[in-house]
Amino acid sequence: MKFKMIIALYYYYFQMKIENLSDLLVILHTARTGSLTGAAAALGMTPSAASAALKRVESQLSTRLFERSTRAMRITDEGRILLDYAQRAFDLLSEAETQVGIDQAELVGVVRLAAPSDLTRSVLMPWLNEFLNLHPAVELQLHVGDRPMDVVRDEVDLALRYGELPDSQLVGRLLVAPQAVLCASPEYLQRHGTPLSPHDLKHHNCLTYMRGGQPHRLWRFERGGVVTDVRVSGDRSADDASLARAWAVAGYGILFKTRLELEDELSDGELIPLLTEWNTEIYPLHALLPSARFVPARVRALVEFLVNKFRSR
Repeated sequence: MKFKMIIALYYYYFQMKIENLSDLLVILHTARTGSLTGAAAALGMTPSAASAALKRVESQLSTRLFERSTRAMRITDEGRILLDYAQRAFDLLSEAETQVGIDQAELVGVVRLAAPSDLTRSVLMPWLNEFLNLHPAVELQLHVGDRPMDVVRDEVDLALRYGELPDSQLVGRLLVAPQAVLCASPEYLQRHGTPLSPHDLKHHNCLTYMRGGQPHRLWRFERGGVVTDVRVSGDRSADDASLARAWAVAGYGILFKTRLELEDELSDGELIPLLTEWNTEIYPLHALLPSARFVPARVRALVEFLVNKFRSR
């Protein structure tokens, strides 16, 4: 089936009279980097050669694939259609190359995974190690950070991301929907007192971090159908949520974070839950895949592995 799809895609390109498939790599990298210079650097060629490749494809298709400006290159609607098909073709070829000559049941190749920092350190690391031990021919390239990567544009096969799914170009698989917990260390509470209502947080040092690419400073609580939003502040903020967790354990302030990532600290008494009579936000965690891209077996297997791990947890 995979090879039939490859043949069909190649036939598509042949009918469109694209003479050099390597020129399509220039299109892909220009879209990813936003410039011909970036594409040339990624492919180890000169900018003039990359420019010539782009002009050849546009001439062969009699259409403009990018709108040029002095600052960047923006892909056109026609260019995006070609990009989607080209990406699928190269993904299929890559998958075929890894499968030729090996046991078809064996998973082989690279998985490029992007995941939030604290989730990776507190939950995912042993699971990923277990997955790699089960599939020794798989290589993991892990991108860790709390600024969400663009799954479509960046070279990422799979991204784990908190929040809803506003992007129609993505396919999401819900992994878990943990609830946030307000907490602080015993040392902090002894020095500064315990908040008795969400509004008391305005008088406390609140530790914030990036969520969805933005500082998470608006904390939401609900009780009896009444929603209370509190805009918090503090002397520490980080773009790595694991640092905020470490500050909380060290007694520097109050933290508002998913229970999923704080289970060890809460069970050990390093952090104490606060305002437990209030309901807090739910942070759905999804596994995101580009909707138009072929998904290799190794990526599908990792998604299923993580789904089962979260269910058992």
